Amino acid sequence: VIVSQYFGRGSYGKLKKAVYTALISFLLISGLLGGFGLLFSRKIMIVLNTPAEVLDMSVTYLKIYFLGLPFLFMYNVLSSMFNALGKSRIPLYFLIFSSVFNIVLDWIFVANFHLDVAGVAWATLIAQGVSVVGSFTILLKELQTMEGNADGIFAKEELLPMTKIALPSILQQSTVSIGMMLQSVVNSFGAEALAGFSAGMRIESICIVPMVAIGNAISSYTAQNIGAGQQKRVVKGYVQANKLVIFFAVLICVVLE
Repeated sequence: VIVSQYFGRGSYGKLKKAVYTALISFLLISGLLGGFGLLFSRKIMIVLNTPAEVLDMSVTYLKIYFLGLPFLFMYNVLSSMFNALGKSRIPLYFLIFSSVFNIVLDWIFVANFHLDVAGVAWATLIAQGVSVVGSFTILLKELQTMEGNADGIFAKEELLPMTKIALPSILQQSTVSIGMMLQSVVNSFGAEALAGFSAGMRIESICIVPMVAIGNAISSYTAQNIGAGQQKRVVKGYVQANKLVIFFAVLICVVLE
């Protein structure tokens, strides 16, 4: 949101500083969370009542996932930066590449090297890592084409407004995630119920993709127009976004039923 506002205002020097500040901040946060996860992976799985027959596999997967957390964080931040700059196709291309590359690595690690769950996790980590490096390289080139100097790569004055905007979103998404941890109840029914529940959750996660994407798009759109002083366009964009959400909600509901 902050980067979008600077982009709409044409304040490219502040934009660059905000991008660098966001990247450094999230890299540090992901390192801390990743370290915490590596230390307590088994305890987390036990608290969630993971069935004994899949506990070791779950812990292995979770540890590798936490190891790749910086890549996951950075990819999401880089995608947000491209969206803020109106370059949403770039993260899409990298996501397509990452998905295909992930499938290829899954086949190599599981079918050929017989690494089982660990192979799936390593495939995801490597695919995300390659995408992050590519995205980061292109973002730097995009920033170099803009006028204005960043005047440093980290600024506390940029971090404060980001934090004010981020905290409500963090609390909202954390509430949803904490609610999802009620999966521990499902886990207590055994591996078969867990597998069925996980499959259902995959379908649900696909269904909400249009709504999440429209939400992300309207966030950047709104911030850019606020930065440019185009308040009337904000209202028009908001109305059209809601129409799209309603359309996709009805369409997905009909298809599923």
